[in-house]
Amino acid sequence: MEQQMKNDYMDQVLREQVQLENALKVQRVATPAQAAARGGSDSTRFYQAETPGDAGSGAVPYRITGLWRWKNVVVPPNCWVVHTRRGNPEPLNVGLGVSFRFDPWTDSFIVVPAAMQTILINARSISKERQGVLVQGYVQWIIEDFKTAYRKCDFTDALDPMRLVNVQLREQAEAAIKDKVATMSIDEVLADKQPIIKELTERLREVMEGESGGQDRGLGLRIVTVQIKEAIVSSPTVWEMLQRPFRSERAKEARLAQLTSEAVVNAKESEASKANAKLKIETDAEVARLRAASESTAFDREQSEKARRAKVEAESLALTLVHEKDKIAKKSEVARLQAEAELSRDEIQRVFNHKWAEKALSLDAARRKVENDLSATALQAQLIEKLPEVASKMPKPNELRSVSIGPGADGMHSLVAGLVALVDGLKAKGAESNGEKKK
Repeated sequence: MEQQMKNDYMDQVLREQVQLENALKVQRVATPAQAAARGGSDSTRFYQAETPGDAGSGAVPYRITGLWRWKNVVVPPNCWVVHTRRGNPEPLNVGLGVSFRFDPWTDSFIVVPAAMQTILINARSISKERQGVLVQGYVQWIIEDFKTAYRKCDFTDALDPMRLVNVQLREQAEAAIKDKVATMSIDEVLADKQPIIKELTERLREVMEGESGGQDRGLGLRIVTVQIKEAIVSSPTVWEMLQRPFRSERAKEARLAQLTSEAVVNAKESEASKANAKLKIETDAEVARLRAASESTAFDREQSEKARRAKVEAESLALTLVHEKDKIAKKSEVARLQAEAELSRDEIQRVFNHKWAEKALSLDAARRKVENDLSATALQAQLIEKLPEVASKMPKPNELRSVSIGPGADGMHSLVAGLVALVDGLKAKGAESNGEKKK
């Protein structure tokens, strides 16, 4: 039994076809019953509301105010709007951010975002070598002429008015990319994406903007930019084989560079080893020379130190002998000087004693001379001065008897006269004793 071969690429194409058919269907939010409850049928109205208060959908946040047939539609300033009325061949209001009065029984309107739209593209293409290539890119566009765009494009999707237009443009962009990639090799697709960008821009501009210089205005849209982000080979085997020559070449260059680097490094290391060995030998020889010179210097210094110490010891011994000799001589001189000093001191003492004796005799003679030369009057004056002292030392009499001798005489006069007589007697006695001493 033959095994059936499964075509993954065909299955993917069929799945994408079903997804495209579902995406091209217009999505409605309000049911006919909901539309009838608001006063109109779904076939005559294109506006949708998501809440009972008639607020706009999430894609276009417009507002509907008022009651019954007297309502107002408030449109944001960054949205396109077209307002039509039954019986009028032309729209009543067309423009950017135009608000208007609205009668649900006779009027209809469409609100579309004016912001730039971005279409993401994933084109599964076949190259000239019959190999699958996934091209990823994006297209950005805006509405340039809304009067033309609302007639030729379907903006009636309540959830996303731009969804159908984006789906249609994405399909056209993928078709253009596939047509261009089919004429190119894989290397050309991977190396330069400008031909694909150029082809895609021309195709979309012809559809969206129309022919240049002609009457056809296209869809009233304008391309902002077209970019290709990535181009990926679908088969991992082919992708690996495409990378293998480059990797092999890079691996060869890297290996050669590594070998060259290793050879250079080995040569440098060898030279460095030789230089290190030579430097070590020279260093060891220098160290040995310096050690020998140091030891020789130390030996010479030690011998010199010994000789110096012997010399110093000899000089110290000689100085000691000289010092001892000087010390003995100084002791002899000191003894001699002490003996002379003893003799001098005795002689001085003798002379001093003699002089002192002479001075004492002279003073004694002078004192005696003074005593001999003292007059009676002076003696009486001194005696009078000392009378109180003599009287204080005399015994105190138990009784006082006074004897008056002769007229006009008193006791004091008698006492003084007696004392004078006593002094004269003592003086005469002293003179006799001095005369005897002189003899």
